Amino acid sequence: MSSRLIWSISVLARRIWFRATLFSIAAVATALLAIVATPYIPADLSTKIGADAVDNILGIIASSMLTVTTFSLSTMVSAYSAATSNVTPRATRLVMEDSTTQNVLATFVGSFLFSLVGIVALTTGAYGEQGRVVLFVVTIGVIVLIVVTLLRWIDHLSRLGRVTETTRRVEEATLDAVKAWRKSPNFGGRALETHSREPRTGDTPFFADEIGYVQHVDAATLAKIADETGCDLAIVSIPGKLASPARPLGWLRGAVGEDVLGRAAACFSVGDVRSFDQDPRFGASVLTEIASRALSPAVNDPGTAIDVISRAMRILFSWHDASIEAPDEIAYPRLHVATIEAADLFDDLFTPIARDGAGLVEVGLRLQKTLATLSKLGPEFQANAVRHSKEALDRAAAVMQVEADKERLQAAAAAITADDKHS
Repeated sequence: MSSRLIWSISVLARRIWFRATLFSIAAVATALLAIVATPYIPADLSTKIGADAVDNILGIIASSMLTVTTFSLSTMVSAYSAATSNVTPRATRLVMEDSTTQNVLATFVGSFLFSLVGIVALTTGAYGEQGRVVLFVVTIGVIVLIVVTLLRWIDHLSRLGRVTETTRRVEEATLDAVKAWRKSPNFGGRALETHSREPRTGDTPFFADEIGYVQHVDAATLAKIADETGCDLAIVSIPGKLASPARPLGWLRGAVGEDVLGRAAACFSVGDVRSFDQDPRFGASVLTEIASRALSPAVNDPGTAIDVISRAMRILFSWHDASIEAPDEIAYPRLHVATIEAADLFDDLFTPIARDGAGLVEVGLRLQKTLATLSKLGPEFQANAVRHSKEALDRAAAVMQVEADKERLQAAAAAITADDKHS
């Protein structure tokens, strides 16, 4: 099974209707289970359960679950609106893919269908006396499931759509993408040299058929194509890049047929928006969007920006730690992939915050202290920390009016420059 198919299935499984459909099918099958199990139930057991007991319980479940489902859907839509207006529209997808919310709604819809099918089957006499016993036992189990789900839903509602909760989800998605990239750097291929990011004479480029962002790259299939043709394959449009029929996704270093080019282009999934899965820079950009919105005059929430800086530090620590565990062996030696550098993540995470928080000393101090900590992780991190520290000081100097604030920032930045001189 290709990685593109696996990714497509995972995207489908995160859709809210998918889980609700599975629960609904399971609910209908469970309600009809009593018909199959009827011959195996002792006849005298049915006399111990009132004839109308199951009917009444199912009626209550059907009416209440319909109401609860409608209320939960309205709450969910309100949470999406809150995430869009208070955080960033790019984070709304993560709220929509929340597994707890999907499980709750699927449970409510499934319980409603279970009770509805049960009432219809009882009305038609499909169960019989023994079947009522099975249905009664299953109904008790459904009631327990509903109670547990309601308790989880009450707890979850207190966090759904909140700024801190949504920011946490963005951080987790970014960390997952960072670890995946560092676990298999450049999709298991070689890093594409900077001077080789344009096709040369003799190279055969392939293009996307539509304009959009690259969301997923099936590196294993591309490596297979490269092995079959005996040509090295360069990938310049990694996830997050804007693809179009005018700019190549990549090229094979040699002459190949149109069918091969079509197979290579089919390994790239292109969509209207960027995806978190293989694109750690997208998660970093969404985090800084949250900070920039918090720093806007309309919101004026520097605490959220400071929280984002702390999360940015955790992401960069993960990038550094994962690089130590990266495999030395190159899985696909014929693949040459445009790489992601630590400098790219530094730019994505800190430049917008330094720009929008230039006038706030508390944001500037946290930024300088974070950069000082990151500068101790090695020469590459130190160089980027020094660069961003100087840029942040320049921005603050152009905006701040109080000399004392400038001196505090300069004192915090001195620790970074001192480490740079000693290295």
